[in-house]
Amino acid sequence: MKLTDSELNALSGKIIGACIEVHRHLGPGLLESVYMECLCCELDHRELSFEREVIIPITYKELSIISRLRADLIVENSVILELKSVNNILPIYEAQLMSYLKLTNKQLGLLINFNVPLLKDGITRLRCMNNMKDPAQHT
Repeated sequence: MKLTDSELNALSGKIIGACIEVHRHLGPGLLESVYMECLCCELDHRELSFEREVIIPITYKELSIISRLRADLIVENSVILELKSVNNILPIYEAQLMSYLKLTNKQLGLLINFNVPLLKDGITRLRCMNNMKDPAQHT
């Protein structure tokens, strides 16, 4: 089920709020895995459903390909979160998240870099407007 733009905005606002809360308590400079654990606690506290380390399926010409791709979190089965704790966000991280969006047919992804003084400077929001067709749909 696709969310409307206003529903996506509201959901991403809740997710970003949870990320800000984690960053406010921990600050920058920790390992990604620490932020992941704490963010999962915060999402749970806010009663947002999520899945961790989700395998991203790859389908090519109706064949299922073994995938080693894993999204850090998918929240409310709608928003993919890719967490980082790095000095700089590289283009490859955005390409990684965009690949996940296209392969899962999700609309929104958030790339969150916790290794910044102000978390608002570590948030990259990606929309996938040209999602791949659902494999069940044929033209």
